[in-house]
Amino acid sequence: MTVMDLFWLFFILTALQPVIQQRMLDAARQRKIQRIENRRNSRLILLVHRQETMRLLGFPLVRYIDIQDSEAVLRAIQMTDRDMPIDLVLHTPGGLVLAALQIARAIKAHPGKVTVFVPHYAMSGGTLIALAADEIVMSPYAVLGPIDPQLGELPAASLVKVVEQKPVAEIDDRTLVLADVGRKAIEQVRRAAEELLAGRMPEEQARTVAARLAEGTWTHDYPITAQEARELGLNVTTEMPEDILELMSLYPQPVRGMPSVEYTPEPRGRRATPNHPH
Repeated sequence: MTVMDLFWLFFILTALQPVIQQRMLDAARQRKIQRIENRRNSRLILLVHRQETMRLLGFPLVRYIDIQDSEAVLRAIQMTDRDMPIDLVLHTPGGLVLAALQIARAIKAHPGKVTVFVPHYAMSGGTLIALAADEIVMSPYAVLGPIDPQLGELPAASLVKVVEQKPVAEIDDRTLVLADVGRKAIEQVRRAAEELLAGRMPEEQARTVAARLAEGTWTHDYPITAQEARELGLNVTTEMPEDILELMSLYPQPVRGMPSVEYTPEPRGRRATPNHPH
């Protein structure tokens, strides 16, 4: 074997390494999913969004709930027996209201018990989906978020307030149009949340919770803790199964350069300190 042959062999192995690693990771995820499904006798669906990078140029791409996600989740639900429980793992910053609402309504309509697991966060559209579940399981420091609509980079509720607080003559046409759209968007999301909460709590409470989540009570990135979610009346527990957390470790964030967080990936306890004579 010549030096050139060795070079090409090295080049081929280097090029194939990421593909092989990804295949091994995919296989490990499938094995873990099957073990959890067998243990819980349920259908396990994961909706996990990580920041990704373009394969060639390396630019960061932020993923969110879109129509492809709703198509895939709806297909998984359709392939599940009506009485089979569904476990849905959510890890998402949110996304399109249309896609999130499609998933939420499909979950709401499923006769079997639906449990949503939130290992870290399920903001905005992720919270909208969680409202449809029979039970929400959050890690102790996991968070949900408000579902108030955003028009581009502007909160719909803030646009409505601008129109209410300033004379119309001092407001440009574009802001007036955005405020009108924002008012409609808030009402639509509020009614959708109220629909999803129906049967989970009394009607008046569902109306109050939906309004609080949808009408701009907080900033859009406000973290709603498990305790605060319980105070709202949501059926929330913090008994997160360890195997769900282990499964999430198989969805690593793509690393560019040096990682910002690093530790030895193993459990660590406090060691007993030996007594030494003085």
